[in-house]
Amino acid sequence: MQFGIITMLEPLWIWGILGLILIALEMLSGTFYILWFGIAALGLSLLTYLSPTLGIAWQLLIYAVLSLGLLAIWKRFYQRKSDDSSIGQSRGEEIGRVGTIVETVTQRQNGRITFAQGVLGSREWIAIADETIEAGNDAAIVAVEGNRLRVSKTSS
Repeated sequence: MQFGIITMLEPLWIWGILGLILIALEMLSGTFYILWFGIAALGLSLLTYLSPTLGIAWQLLIYAVLSLGLLAIWKRFYQRKSDDSSIGQSRGEEIGRVGTIVETVTQRQNGRITFAQGVLGSREWIAIADETIEAGNDAAIVAVEGNRLRVSKTSS
């Protein structure tokens, strides 16, 4: 009679190996989702060491509850510290800079604005506005919206 390697291993080692594999996969993915399943498997490995007569059904139930519980706790208390959606964009340093409108901008039509010194790496930008600003007038940056600058008339 020949036994497979899995049937010869004790549950302590099976859960320990599974936990280490899951944590290694987490290190490759960097998502923090697989981590909790790996920690739960390592915890269950410790539990089977302390209670070696624990049945397989109880082991699976405890693993499911522990891993999903850890994941739920992490999701509840994890809060993103920064918004990564605007990587490489201005965080307000350019707001208020004044440039000259070279192509009239209206509520319905984008225009163009130029600056004496570059703004975010360029001297000329597509301008959008909530008002009509004629070519030749000065305008100030109100917001950076993707690859366009929202501008408004300067008070002069």
